[in-house]
Amino acid sequence: MITYLCGELVESLPNQLTLDVNGVGYRVLIPLSTYDVLGQEKGRLKILTHLQVREDAHTLYGFASTAERDLFRLLIQRVSGVGPKIALAVLSGIAVDDFKAAVVRGDVEFISQVKGLGKKTAERIVLELKDKVGVVEAWEQSVQAGTEDHSFNDGLLALIHLGYSQSEARKAIAQLRKKGELSGNESADEIIRAALRLLN
Repeated sequence: MITYLCGELVESLPNQLTLDVNGVGYRVLIPLSTYDVLGQEKGRLKILTHLQVREDAHTLYGFASTAERDLFRLLIQRVSGVGPKIALAVLSGIAVDDFKAAVVRGDVEFISQVKGLGKKTAERIVLELKDKVGVVEAWEQSVQAGTEDHSFNDGLLALIHLGYSQSEARKAIAQLRKKGELSGNESADEIIRAALRLLN
């Protein structure tokens, strides 16, 4: 799995970047949100990636942030009928936090405004994500909390994506806080690492 690339930006278009990494050119498909952040940069840059391997192609998708990549993976892995093309369209049309809030509200109309999505696909996205135990509950808390405790919610979501139940993930984080191993100021990555040590 290629998780990120660091290299010289050779070419940038609204839907793809070309990076020269030690003399090898990588074509990376990106959403508009990533192009807005990275596409105008000159010189060396780092981009988070997701590699999709199929019989006929190996395709790299790139993202400016972990939140974008996590949402992309959630859509292609957890929603039937949603592939990389639709997932990129969602990221290109809606900010990650706005998408999460729309799913929590069940706002199909808002999501269906994404170009190329359609109402039926938007309904399926909302329905299937609401069926995934823990995902929407974590988003709901994040929306209600505003900017507070994003690290906790991001850590909780990551543990759910790794296959732990919401209650297991919550219990592990609560236990770490009770023991004093988490103070509340940690990043999502630090929370995930500490919780995995405890859960394993």
